[in-house]
Amino acid sequence: MPKLQKFYIIALILFSCLGCDQVSKQIAKENLRAQPSISYWGETFRFQYAENRGAFLSLGSKLPKILRTWLFTILSGFLLIALFFYILINRELDRKTIYAFSLILGGGCSNLFDRVVNDGRVIDFMNMGIGSLRTGIFNWADVVIMVGMGLIVIFSFTNRQDKNTPEDIGEAAV
Repeated sequence: MPKLQKFYIIALILFSCLGCDQVSKQIAKENLRAQPSISYWGETFRFQYAENRGAFLSLGSKLPKILRTWLFTILSGFLLIALFFYILINRELDRKTIYAFSLILGGGCSNLFDRVVNDGRVIDFMNMGIGSLRTGIFNWADVVIMVGMGLIVIFSFTNRQDKNTPEDIGEAAV
């Protein structure tokens, strides 16, 4: 795939993720902040406003601010830039893998944007579970990142199976 076409795909997915996530966070901020959680389907799904200073599931939220800034803003920013160039430059990536990595990039950039404009905090507002078994509070960027990661895992297994066709196995045995 030509680099320019790849760039347009990456940009479209990145800005779509960024736009949808930021709009949903703004709606959550306006409607859920300082409000009790709103539950649906017998407490299975909740809208619940939270500001997360840590990473996934608030990991690292108790670290000193300077360390959180370096880890969650500066280092993650460099990693997102590296991922962008990896997607753009790597000629081995097929279209579906480019989509999956671009989802991870889009979600990561949206959470990074949050950290930059919200003094190191990311707005989270969704929670799922049954009874006391619940997820952490998350946002659309987290969902997009997890979908992208799930697709990468699925594609790696399907690509591995495609490479182990019966003809290849028979030739390897000879």
